[in-house]
Formats: sequence, structure tokens, C-alpha cells
Amino acid sequence: MAAKTAAAAAPAIESHIWTWEGVDRRGARVKGESRSPNEAQVRAELRRMGINPVKIAKKSQLFSRKKRIVPKDIAYFARQLATMMQAGVPLVQAFDIIGRGHDNPAMQDLLLAVKNDLEGGTALAEALKKHPLYFDDLFCNLVRAGEQAGVLETVLDKIATYKERTESIKGRIKKAMFYPAAVIVVAVLVTSIIMIFVIPQFQELFSSFGTDLPAFTQLVVAMSNFMQKWWWALLIGIAGFVAAFGAAYKRSARLRELTERALFKIPVIGVILHKAAIARFARTTSTMFAAGVPLVEALQSVAGATGSVMYGNAVLKIRELVATGQSMQLAMKQQALFPHMVIQMVAIGEESGSLDAMLAKVAEFYEEEVDNLVDALSSLIEPLIMVVLGVLIGGLVIAMYLPIFQLGSVVLGKK
Repeated sequence: MAAKTAAAAAPAIESHIWTWEGVDRRGARVKGESRSPNEAQVRAELRRMGINPVKIAKKSQLFSRKKRIVPKDIAYFARQLATMMQAGVPLVQAFDIIGRGHDNPAMQDLLLAVKNDLEGGTALAEALKKHPLYFDDLFCNLVRAGEQAGVLETVLDKIATYKERTESIKGRIKKAMFYPAAVIVVAVLVTSIIMIFVIPQFQELFSSFGTDLPAFTQLVVAMSNFMQKWWWALLIGIAGFVAAFGAAYKRSARLRELTERALFKIPVIGVILHKAAIARFARTTSTMFAAGVPLVEALQSVAGATGSVMYGNAVLKIRELVATGQSMQLAMKQQALFPHMVIQMVAIGEESGSLDAMLAKVAEFYEEEVDNLVDALSSLIEPLIMVVLGVLIGGLVIAMYLPIFQLGSVVLGKK
């Protein structure tokens, strides 16, 4: 026990990427890359492979900075591990194969660290729990349930499917939001350039007219003068507001809830967020319940997996009521967030003893609904953005040409 504690307390050995050249058993010249803490281990590994090393050099890390680990990496790892376990590959060997074959060095380090813990006799759930930034309570609880029931490969398959579907929904929502956000940023930049650099040129021309400018043109010119003088203050103000809001959003649960309530009231977008939260709730609960995790324990992890403050709080209240002996469908009714159809499906699942299957059907239904709504949102946003850009840029153009039209009408009137 003391040895294990000492091993756990020991600092992790930093590994490096080494490029090597050598000669194999047939006399052919071969080359490649290996990841190892030092050159001696690289030589030993090559000799085990039957390669006589000729040249070994540490690969420069100047232009190969580590990529950070994203949820898609974890989803892909879960599918790889599930496939290997189902094929009968031992757990430690599976981690070694996946870790050494991964393109992301950060992911390699993570998986090889877990593999080292497994070799030391640590259970998989406990080894994963040492890395909470990448393996949340939901992941670890499912793995623990699979280990205890002796069906780890089946549970890993469920985890992989769950991760793939939840990441797919997140990806589609982000994709739908990225296009309008990018267009808005470009529109703001273009408008700022026009206001700061183009309109002053027109302003010099207008000063030679010797007549009063139209009210609309005067407004635009005043805005241009303000931006020319105070553009730095605007930038600092916007950056400060974004930074302050981001910091407060992370710290304050109340602010997150208020922001979410505001987003939920936006047409179409609010509906998508509602349905996506329900889909994640149903998919997560179904996966955990099917893996054998007790419902009360499962709901604790589900609360953090909904991706919503409002639904997370509602699930925690449901858990408290279920823990006192109340049925899940009655507990859900009291939250006023879940649609009637979802509550009825849960009631049927509780009565028939197939709650996991019913929740899986709910998840499939709402995932499809989210897909359809995202497609509809994309079709709706494109013409809407064109109208906004047309009004914005067209308004500036009209404001600049109004004095010219006015001068032309005056000249024609004099004739």
C-alpha cells in the first residue's frame, strides 16, 4: 500500500518525441518516430523490435506545440477502447495501442498515464478519476458500474455511443451559431472601417457645399467623428465588458441562469436549446440506468450533463424527490420544464420496467427534432442576415449620397 502511495505521489516523467533511423533484421534501412522519456529507452525499444539503431535525435518542439484535448478526442477514444475490448484485446494493451497511435501528444500523455496506473493495479474507474478535466463523474461512474458488473466492454460501447451523439448535437448547434456570429463580426469591422476612414473623405467634400446637410447625414457624420476620436475607448470598453461578463459568468450561477433564461426566450434558438437539454437528459439517464447505475446516483451525474443550469437544477430536485420514494414521473411534473410527452414516456417506462428503453426513444426523438430545427434555423438566418447587412451598409451609402442628391436638385431648380 505504501509503495502504491509513493508511486502515486511521484512526479510524472516527461516524455519526448524521438526521430530514429536504423537497420532491421533483413538489412533494410528503416526510420520512424517514438515517444519516450530518454534516448536509452528508445534504443531498448528498437532492439526489442529487431532494429539496430543508427541515428536517434530528439524532435524539435518549436513548431509542434501540444494541441489541447477536446471532447471529440475523448469520444473517439471511448469508441476505440470499446472496439478493442469487444475484440478481446487486454485493457492495458488497448491503452498502449491507442495512446501510442494517437496524433495528439497531449492525448498520448493522458492515455499512457492512465495505462501506467492500470499496470500498478489501479481500477480503470479510479485511474480515470485522477483526470477529472477530461473524464467527468458520468464517465467514471459508468466505467465503475461496468467493472463491478463484469460487463465493461458493453458499458464502454454505451459510453462511446453516448459521447458520439452528444458531441454530434453540440457540433450542429455550434455550426448553426458560428455563421451568423462570423457575419456579424465582419459587418461590425466593415462598418467601423467605413465610419473611421471613408466617411471623413465625404465630410471634406460636404464642407465645400456651403449648405446644411440632411439630418440623417448629420447623424452619421457625428457618429463618425465620435468613432475617430474615441475608437480606442470603444475597444477598451467592449473588451472590458466581455472580460468582466465572462469572469462573472463563470463565478455566478445566478448570472448563468439569467443568461440562459434570456436565451431560452429567443425564437427558434430558445426551442433548440430546450430540446437539446431534454435530449441530453434523456440520453444520459438512459445510458446510466442501462449500465446498472442506481437511479438516484445516476441523476446526480445527469444534472451536470444536461448542459443547462435550469435543467441541471431541476434534475437535482427530481433526485431529492426520488430519494424520498416518489416516482420519477411525479417528480418531473413538479418542475414545469419537461413536456407532457416526456413525462408520459417516463411513466410508461416505470410501469413496464423499461425506463432506459423509453428514455432512449425520447432521446432519439428530441435529437432528431434538434437536427431539423438547426437546419431550419440555418435556412432562416441566411436571408435575415442579408437583410440586416443590406440595411446597415445601404443606410451608410444613402446617408453619404443624400447631400449630393440634394445639391443636384438645387442646381436643377436654379436652372
